Amino acid sequence: MCGNLTAMKLVVVESPTKAKTLSKFLGSGYKIEASMGHVRDLPKSKLGVDTEKNFEPEYAVVKGKSKVIAKLRKEAKGVDEVILATDQDREGEAIAFHVQYLLGDKHKYSRIVFHEITKSAILGALEKKGEVDMKLLEAQQARRILDRLVGYKLSPVLWRKVRRGLSAGRVQSVAVRLVVEKEDEIKSFNPVEYWEVGVDLETKDKETLRVELNKIEGKKMEVGSKKQADEVIGDLKKASYLVESVKERESKRYSVPPFMTSTMQRTASTRFGYSAKKTMREAQQLYEKGLITYHRTDSLNLAASAVAQAREFIKKEFGKDYLPEKPNYYKSNSKSAQGAHEAIRPTKPNRQSIESKSTSSKLYRLIWERFMASQMTPAVFDKTVIKVEAKGNKIYELVAKGERLKFLGWLKVNSRFKEMNQDLAMVTEGDSLQLIKVLPEQKFTQPPSRYNEASLIKVLEQKGIGRPSTYAPIISTIQLRQYVEKKEKRLYPTTVGFAVTKFLVGNFSKVLDYEFTAKMEDNLDGVAHGKINWVKLLSDFYSPFEKKVEKVIEKAKRVKIEVEKFGQKCPDCKKNDVVIRVGRFGKFLSCESFPECKYTATYKQIVEGVVCEDCGGEVIVKKSRKGRQFFGCGNYPKCKWASWKKPK
Repeated sequence: MCGNLTAMKLVVVESPTKAKTLSKFLGSGYKIEASMGHVRDLPKSKLGVDTEKNFEPEYAVVKGKSKVIAKLRKEAKGVDEVILATDQDREGEAIAFHVQYLLGDKHKYSRIVFHEITKSAILGALEKKGEVDMKLLEAQQARRILDRLVGYKLSPVLWRKVRRGLSAGRVQSVAVRLVVEKEDEIKSFNPVEYWEVGVDLETKDKETLRVELNKIEGKKMEVGSKKQADEVIGDLKKASYLVESVKERESKRYSVPPFMTSTMQRTASTRFGYSAKKTMREAQQLYEKGLITYHRTDSLNLAASAVAQAREFIKKEFGKDYLPEKPNYYKSNSKSAQGAHEAIRPTKPNRQSIESKSTSSKLYRLIWERFMASQMTPAVFDKTVIKVEAKGNKIYELVAKGERLKFLGWLKVNSRFKEMNQDLAMVTEGDSLQLIKVLPEQKFTQPPSRYNEASLIKVLEQKGIGRPSTYAPIISTIQLRQYVEKKEKRLYPTTVGFAVTKFLVGNFSKVLDYEFTAKMEDNLDGVAHGKINWVKLLSDFYSPFEKKVEKVIEKAKRVKIEVEKFGQKCPDCKKNDVVIRVGRFGKFLSCESFPECKYTATYKQIVEGVVCEDCGGEVIVKKSRKGRQFFGCGNYPKCKWASWKKPK
């Protein structure tokens, strides 16, 4: 592959895995090398943007990439053509541009894009060679510069007004705001009492029919107090019961569309407990091995050839009843969805699973099931609704609902589906029923649930914040910066996250505004489509933003980070309380008067109500080197008990 042959071509991709897969399809006239990701970026040590000269970026070679670049230059010598075959998104376009820049003008260049790494896709792309898409590059560059301006200008403000070492991000700070506002919502929540009233009735065949209170005197009415519940219960105990109606109907349940990035991340989170970062890492492996189509997408389009292969497989494997008369096609709700892109699907629809020691085989099967289900007929259920009239001092309507599966349809490929038929006792209209028991249950409305990664991605998508390639980095970054922490798969804002959000919302409300952030994403898409000038976009944002920064530095008050008391006195000064603080490397204990009193200690989060299964000691929450939470004995290293799951 590396010999210099006549008319040799050099193909540049991002990773060795992708290079290895491409080598299966290209002949001896091609050399394939990996850039190992980005080769040039804005410098880490300074702003790297000339705001006085049309926001001209000052790019530098990424640290540690000198050897990679040297190898690319060596392999490019004497080749007939350099083919830039990086990913089809903005980041891939930027990598292609910077590789071309570093290799110089002496070479002939072409750009190819493909949605899957298969022989037909690669050969097809080689027949449609193009150039680097400068509009797509400008969109990536505009986003990179915009994020750099916000980070470099806001972070020093946080150092002065909140605490040194903090950083702000244009989209990440908005995500933290969502988590903080959800916590505020939970704290201010006041539970409301309500009662659910069920009734067990005996049919003429001596069967039991469970019905639920639905209406009182023809009106929907919630029972909201014990006094009201007692009145209803007393009346129902004396009432006579009659079957008012029995209605049966056929109901169809249609499959969901194939995956796009957000739905794949959310489903993998719910199904396997995967973080968004883990899902994208495994999807990247599957894509680069040629097993799935490109995994950063908000499109629901499907190639006609793939749909045809899926239909052929369904008919052969399951029978014609599982095949709709016409193919199922889906329309994306996303304004940014690109028509030329595809949803995430297997490259070979007849490949149901893959042999792999890694857990990516689970993700592959999930993608296969979702795609195949999207091309199958709906599941069919028989639904029954029984209405019962109870006559007491008032007229009550009680309802029972049942459901029985009639035809599996797309559920045939759903490995998690379990048939759960809800059969009702046989009754007919006009039947008299006898009371067995009234079953009242007092309940209270529950506060909203905290976000997990799946639900946070969903709301980011709904609000138009971020794009498929950014969801995972957003969620990883806000945890890495100690603004949000994950406990039992739920996202909690830290005291630092509260303080930073309070300060930024109070002083930079526009930058953290949901609609403004979504509009900026739309504008960046506009740059990619050639509808918006990237320099004007940055200028319109930066001029008022810079003035606002100067004003805040001059006039804004400092925000204090609240601390949580640990529940003991400082062992050094014996006066002040020990508190839990959040530092750059996580939580730690210190004296309340720190740094005047120098006491600090490692923070151990004790799990209340459980003990170590081996020695009976305290169980504490720990984190692995990769940041995954697990549970261990507080007596470590004497006791080495540990578990990924929370002990009961």
